[in-house]
Amino acid sequence: MSANPNPTGNPSAHFEANPASAANGTSQPPPAENQEKRKREYKDFEHTSEKASHAKVDMSAIQLTAEDLYDKEKVDLETIEVDDVLQLLQCNEHGLSHEEAERRLQIFGPNKLEEKSQNAFLQFLSFMWNPLSWVMEAAAVVAIILSNGQGSPPDWEDFVGIVALLFANSAIGFYEERNAGNAVKALMDALAPKAKVRRDGGWVEMESAYLVPGDIVAFKIGDIVPADCRLLEAINVSIDQAALTGESLPQSKKVGDECFSGSTCKQGEAEGVVISTGPNTFFGRAASLVGQDDDSTGHLQRILAYIGSFCLVTIGIFVIAEIFVLYAGFRYQYRRGLNNILVLLIGGIPIAMPTVLSVTLAVGATQLAKHKAIVTRITAIEELAGVTILCSDKTGTLTTNKLTIDRSTIKTFSRFSADEVILFAAYASRTENQDAIDSAVVSALGDVKLAREGIKLLDFKPFNPVDKRTEITYREESSGKLKRVSKGMTGIIMDLCTRDKTEEQEDKVEKDVEEYASRGLRALAVAYEEVSGDDPEAPGNGFELIGLLSIFDPPRDDTKQTIDEAMSLGVKVKMVTGDQLAIAKETGRRLGLGDHMYPAKVLKDGPGPDSKFATLDAMIMDADGFAGVFPEHKYEIVKRLQALGHLTAMTGDGANDAPALSRANVGIAVEGATDAARGAADIVLTEPGLSTIVHAIRQSRIIFQRMRNYSIYACAVTIRIVVCFAVLAFTYKFDFPPFMILVVALLNDGTIMTLSLDRVLPSHSPDSWNLAEIFAYAIAYGLYLTASTVALIVVIVETNFFERKFGVTLNDPSRNNGTLIDKNDPQLHMIAYLQVAIISQALIFVTRAHSFFFMERPSFALLGAFAVAQLVSSIIAAYGDWGFTNIHSISGGWIGIIWVWNIIWFIPLDWIKFAMRATVIKTLHERAQRRMAQEIAASAGGAPLAPSPSRVQSIHESLYSNRTSFLRRTMRRFNIGNKVSVKPEELSRFSSIQAQRAGTTLARHPSRASVHRGVPISRPLSKPPA
Repeated sequence: MSANPNPTGNPSAHFEANPASAANGTSQPPPAENQEKRKREYKDFEHTSEKASHAKVDMSAIQLTAEDLYDKEKVDLETIEVDDVLQLLQCNEHGLSHEEAERRLQIFGPNKLEEKSQNAFLQFLSFMWNPLSWVMEAAAVVAIILSNGQGSPPDWEDFVGIVALLFANSAIGFYEERNAGNAVKALMDALAPKAKVRRDGGWVEMESAYLVPGDIVAFKIGDIVPADCRLLEAINVSIDQAALTGESLPQSKKVGDECFSGSTCKQGEAEGVVISTGPNTFFGRAASLVGQDDDSTGHLQRILAYIGSFCLVTIGIFVIAEIFVLYAGFRYQYRRGLNNILVLLIGGIPIAMPTVLSVTLAVGATQLAKHKAIVTRITAIEELAGVTILCSDKTGTLTTNKLTIDRSTIKTFSRFSADEVILFAAYASRTENQDAIDSAVVSALGDVKLAREGIKLLDFKPFNPVDKRTEITYREESSGKLKRVSKGMTGIIMDLCTRDKTEEQEDKVEKDVEEYASRGLRALAVAYEEVSGDDPEAPGNGFELIGLLSIFDPPRDDTKQTIDEAMSLGVKVKMVTGDQLAIAKETGRRLGLGDHMYPAKVLKDGPGPDSKFATLDAMIMDADGFAGVFPEHKYEIVKRLQALGHLTAMTGDGANDAPALSRANVGIAVEGATDAARGAADIVLTEPGLSTIVHAIRQSRIIFQRMRNYSIYACAVTIRIVVCFAVLAFTYKFDFPPFMILVVALLNDGTIMTLSLDRVLPSHSPDSWNLAEIFAYAIAYGLYLTASTVALIVVIVETNFFERKFGVTLNDPSRNNGTLIDKNDPQLHMIAYLQVAIISQALIFVTRAHSFFFMERPSFALLGAFAVAQLVSSIIAAYGDWGFTNIHSISGGWIGIIWVWNIIWFIPLDWIKFAMRATVIKTLHERAQRRMAQEIAASAGGAPLAPSPSRVQSIHESLYSNRTSFLRRTMRRFNIGNKVSVKPEELSRFSSIQAQRAGTTLARHPSRASVHRGVPISRPLSKPPA
């Protein structure tokens, strides 16, 4: 093979591509002068390199097992000499035998991830495993078993109603999860289905799943690399791994380099030895990185945990009080006391809360789809409303991932204009089968036909890794003259030029290249000469440098506006890219993000001794972005931001973004993303650019307001039911029928479902669940509504006001000293039912409005549902003579009295809201601001911003997860074998394109962050762009 004149391992086809040197203000020391003139160094890139090393342990002590071969403490197959790799894998260039391959297949497993199946029945039951459901299940047990005594039959009506509610909620949750879908099929389809492998000394084609470490594989242009391998032979090999590294150009590979499974061969052909398969590849290790937080509780589940606990504590207090008062004080019989307790259990638990919120989110997902955003995890909508930081990948997300000529920075060095320089460069470019550079140059013309218009091509020399330039010889049709143009790496073109080259020109070129590098732009030099005669092979009059073109990956058209809008909504945007630091800074400046960018190494080393930051967390918060990051760096950044109390969103388009997309509260895959990114994301955009994200944020905040309004309502109703009927039981021994509370709950939930379509205004800052505020409002509303019911019952029991004024009566109107004797009159029960049903539902119009309830028009769906529910409630009151429960219909007069009574009590509800806002809520906000100021001060002193949750809190939150984590842990104990298995929803977070690194590798070898993964046999290789 030819010697490579580019010892830096340059991944670019036409130019050097690392502006780190100039960006960091460093320069290469000049070599010794040659005669009188020093050799110019036109270097855009500064590379670190690491020589290939031998294994540092006795290789005879390493067994052919996954435990030994993939233990980085013993040996690193990715960096040691290829000869050592062959020795450790006990193979040679002639490949393995079929028998040996079969034996290794048993040792290492197939070259794919195992899918862990999930029992559908257990998955359905898991939705009944949370404290809210436990209380309703306990109520069902009370109704069917414990109440079966003292000559009374089981309470079948309440039992059936409770069970129906439980199954309805579980069915909705189960349906949504089973139909959320996963990308397992896409994953398997995207894997290289066939591989060319040498077995028994001959080449055969087989499914890539049967590859094992030690196999010799071959691939050529257009093939997908079937497994992680080290190259044994390489002829002009260029590998596209942009989806892994975020680098916009294919990477040149040579003997000894490593190729990653799932990357695509763009040029040349190669043979390599497989070093890792299946779960031991970068992809497999990244899968474990994504799945490691499997048992964590989602944000919405945590909120439900606190709301549920509020309701449980409220119910528990009054159930215990009823047990003591009714049984110990009033000497109630067993069955009578249980009915009163059932009222509190059924009426106090917002059992429909998960269902109502799920429907609200599902409707919101449908609305987001109209904005070209597909939601794959509906709870992400709620979290998107509270996102405070948006971390975005650069390549393909903020930028187009398509190289472009930057016309504003073109440098000319001859009589030709900038447009003419571009035209000459286009002449020296392919018009078909283009690489990235040729495509960028020809696209700058606007019309590809111009690249061959007016000329006759006589000879074309395409790019090759040795010459590192292209060259065209053509005849100009207008003059008939022969001319020649060459474009390529600056140093190569300058060495080629002999005409009109002066010391001043070389100084200027060197300065211009450094300027490009400092701005993250990549230089492409263009030279021109004329040829005498008609022989295209004849030498010309000498090449003359005519211009420098700068090439960059431009921002999308709408990116800057999107970032500005996101910031106006209170969302801080941070760039997290695998590209070079100078490129990241230039992109940040163009987008208005700022240029406070830091290299990935600070995530390991922390702030320097001279840094103004005391902690790494403070540096991350200040940063506008990070450059040169690997997948585990992105993951770590997101994780740290979350630990600081921020809800974090992550956008990306490549497989290298998959772990961070999965870890983020909201992962967003942009249009054109890989299967890996789409599978890991919670929201998938189907329209180019990030503008859809702004629509999604606004829409999510609308949805959040709907959920907040319902949460206040649900907690208020819990207070209202529990306190109201406990007080009535204590004062009048009032035994309200449990079945009627079930009717109230059903009618309320039916109405509240329409909140998913309600008209609300989005907030201008990130939303958050201020639970203290929600509970404060709920207590105030609940106690006020309790007073409205208790006051009505007191007036009816203690006076005959309504009988005298309106001529209404009860079944047994007899009184003793003006007090109603039968305080459990069936009609009195019906009066209490109707009053509770009407004003409880009306409360939603107060909780949904920021001002007076009539100032913000609700949706027609909510108004219609409320009207229907009130009509049904009134009809039940007028005609509900049901023998199985202790109620009796009431006259139209009573119905009218109750309506007027509720209207009178409803009007002051707005004033209660305003009074709370001016007193209690204001105090809560001031306390929160003081706490935030203390946390900021603590952060400045180096203390962590957010305390770690206690074990009690963690257990408390995990109880509300919709999955039985204890069941998963039990099942794992019976898992036989050492194969890595991944659940379908985890597999859906990836495609065949491999993630570059696993977090475990960085944890063991943190210094590897700055070391190239593939090392040639005899020559150091530089670090690749990340």
